[in-house]
Amino acid sequence: MTLDIADLAQLDRAHIIHPYLPGSATERVVMISGSGCRLTDSQGRGYLDATGGLWLAQVGHGRTELADVAHAQMAKLEYFTSFWEFSNERAIELATRLASLAPAPLSHVYFTSGGSEGNEAAIKMARYYHHRRGESSRTWILARSKAYHGIGYGGGSATGFPLYHEGFAPMMPHVSHLTPPWPYRTELYGGEDPTDFLIRELEERIAEIGPENIAAMIGEPIMGVGGMLVPPADYWPRVREVLDRHGILLIFDEVVTAYGRVGEWFAAQYFGVTPDIIVTAKGITSGYVPLGALLVGDHVAEVLLRDHGFPMGYTYNGHPVATAVATANLDLIEREGLLARAAGLGAFLHAELEAQLGELPVVGEIRSVGMMLAVELVRDRATRAPLPLHPDRMPHDVIRRETGVIVRDSAHSLVLSPPLIMTEAEAKEVATALRGVLERTEPTGEIRAA
Repeated sequence: MTLDIADLAQLDRAHIIHPYLPGSATERVVMISGSGCRLTDSQGRGYLDATGGLWLAQVGHGRTELADVAHAQMAKLEYFTSFWEFSNERAIELATRLASLAPAPLSHVYFTSGGSEGNEAAIKMARYYHHRRGESSRTWILARSKAYHGIGYGGGSATGFPLYHEGFAPMMPHVSHLTPPWPYRTELYGGEDPTDFLIRELEERIAEIGPENIAAMIGEPIMGVGGMLVPPADYWPRVREVLDRHGILLIFDEVVTAYGRVGEWFAAQYFGVTPDIIVTAKGITSGYVPLGALLVGDHVAEVLLRDHGFPMGYTYNGHPVATAVATANLDLIEREGLLARAAGLGAFLHAELEAQLGELPVVGEIRSVGMMLAVELVRDRATRAPLPLHPDRMPHDVIRRETGVIVRDSAHSLVLSPPLIMTEAEAKEVATALRGVLERTEPTGEIRAA
C-alpha cells in the first residue's frame, strides 16, 4: 500500500497509540528523513535535533555506512536464535569488542532488544545470583526517587515516578526508593552535605531492610528523565563502598550514558566506579536497529552459568543484523573521535547556554556532563521554586514550533542530548533558540508572544 504524504498525520491519528499522548491531541510531526543533526517532516519543514530522539543518535541521522552493513548482514544471515548452544559470528564479534571496552572484570555480555528488557534482565540476574549462592532471601532492590529504569514490570517498579505506577499496581514487591542526588535542591538534605546525607540514608535503609535481604541497588549514573541530575563526585565511590561491605550488587543503568554520551565509553569510567552489571542500549547502535547489551562481571557470570545456566532469554538475543550494525556504529564513534568530541562540544554548548541564558530570571541552573545537558527552570531564583508549566504551552513545544529546534521537557528542566557529531554552529543555534523563548517566559509559566 502506498500512502499519500498529505494523509500521514490523519492516518497516524486514526491508528497509532503514542506513548504519553492523549487521544484529544491533534498535532502530529511526521518525520520523513534525517541527515546529521537535521530532520525533515512530511510538510517539508526542517528541524535541528538536540535530543537525539530519545537520548541516542550518537553518530547522527542518515549514515549510509550503517545501512550498508545492515543490508549486507541481512543478505548473509538475517536471524537465527541465540538460545542454548546456538550463536552467530556478529554477536561474538560485538561481545568481544564490548568486553575490551568495559571496565574489568565486566567481560561477559548478555544481549537484549533495548533498555527496558535490559533492566528486567539485570534485576533477575541480581536475584538469581544470590539464590544460586544460597542466599534466596536477598530479593530487595534499592532504587531512587526520580529514577527511570524503563517500563517493564521489574524496571518499572524500580522507576521512581508515581506516574509510571499509577493504574499499573500492584508493582513488583521488595523495591525501596532513596532520595536522589540533586545538589541544586539543597532542601532535600536539610543543610547537610548531599553525599553525607545520601550515604547515611543508604546505611539506614540497609539496616532497616536487613543486608541479608537486599540483592542489588540499581541507579543511573546521571539521572536522565529526572532532569540530567549529576551527583557529587564522591557519591558513587561511597555508594560502592557501602554496598560492597554488605554484599549488595551494584547495577548501573547506562542505557542513556554509555557509548560516548559523557565523553567516555561508559559513565562508570567517568565516575571511577566499577559496578557488577552495566545495562546499555540506545547509543550501542545510535538507534539504527533496536539492541541492548548487559555487561556482566565475571564473578556474577560464573554463578549464573552454573548448572543449567541463566533461565531467561529473548527472541532477539544476539540478533546478527543488530549486532553487526552495533559493531559498525562503535567503529564510527572510535574512528571519528566522538568521545573526545562529546566532552569538548558538550563544554562548548554548556558555555553557550550560560552566556545566553545564565542571567534569565527563569533559569535556575545549567548542568552538564559531556553531551548531557539540562536547563532547570524556576519561578524564583532565590527560592528555587519550580517554574509552573502549562500543558498547552510548554517551553519545549514553543521552541520547536517557533524555531525548529527539538529539545525535551523533563522534571521542570529543558534537557539536551544531541548527536555527538553536532557542530559548534548548531550548538549556538540551540542556545539562541532557547533564549528566544525563555526570555519571554514569565515566572507564572506564561510565555509572551514573540
